[in-house]
Parts: sequence; C-alpha cells; structure tokens
Amino acid sequence: MNDIIKAMKERRSIRKFKPDMPSAADIDQIIEAGLYAPSGMGKQAAVILAITDKTVRDRLSDANRRIGGWQEGFDPFYGAPVILVVLADKECRTSIYDGALVMQNLMLAAHSLGLGSIWIHRAKEEFEQEEWKSFLRSHGIDGDFEGVGHCAIGFADCEQPQPTPRKDGRVFRV
Repeated sequence: MNDIIKAMKERRSIRKFKPDMPSAADIDQIIEAGLYAPSGMGKQAAVILAITDKTVRDRLSDANRRIGGWQEGFDPFYGAPVILVVLADKECRTSIYDGALVMQNLMLAAHSLGLGSIWIHRAKEEFEQEEWKSFLRSHGIDGDFEGVGHCAIGFADCEQPQPTPRKDGRVFRV
C-alpha cells in the first residue's frame, strides 16, 4: 500500500493533546499542504488563519464552547496548541467544498508528520459574529468569509484510536 493511502486509512481524530507547540517548520508544512488542496475552477477561494498565540486560541475556544453549549472550563479544542481555521470566500460557489478539501489536506499532513489533529465545527457560527469578523479584518482578511472548520493540531496525549469498522453497502458499481 502506498504512503498516501496508508495515511488516509490510519489517520484518526485526536481528543487529547499535549501542550507542547509543534515546530514552526511542521506548522508551515501542514499549511502548505492545505494550500495545495484542489479547488473549484482553480480559484483557491479558501484561506487559512493560523492561530498559535495562546491568548487568541483560548478566546476562540471559549467562543466555540459557548456556541456548543458546554459548561465553562470545557475546551472544545481538547488542549491542542495550534488551531488552523479554514474560511471560505462566500463569493465562490464551491467555497465550502474547497474548504473541506483544505481541511482534509491539513489533517493528513499533520498525521504524516507524527502530529494529531481533529476537525472541530462551529467556525461558521463564530465568524458570523461581529467580534470575529472584526478580528479577521484586523488581520488582513477582508471580504465575506464563512468558517468551514478548525483543524486542531498538536502532539497526541493518548493512544491512537482504533478505526470503526467500515459500513457495508456504501459502494455501488455500474
């Protein structure tokens, strides 16, 4: 089995991370992999907001927690020190699909570098709030963007989860 297919089959969502920050070189490689995701008509309409500042990461985590309805103190990012937020340009009709492809590339790249990852939702709801729209503008992200997801990344602080068995009846051949 080739390395890419092997990584696709072995990657799992991690729900407990060590606080240690991955190297800047690894984070940059993961981001670059995300930028090479396919996109509708080659428009590359998805953008990545890389958050490594703990104060900002914790603020975003708290916003996500409130949207999710969890009690104070719960971290929906499971302690991951790096959050890569994928945003989609609403002007592009394939932007959500393109953003999902970016997310997949980010998670596979993290796995290939020995890091754990998980896709965390509620980015759509966060970046509909004026506080976070303003945050985007203050960091040079102008336009009308929709949050696709958060790719939480870090060193796993748990055993690699086992895959769930694949369901039968999901392939139809003609």
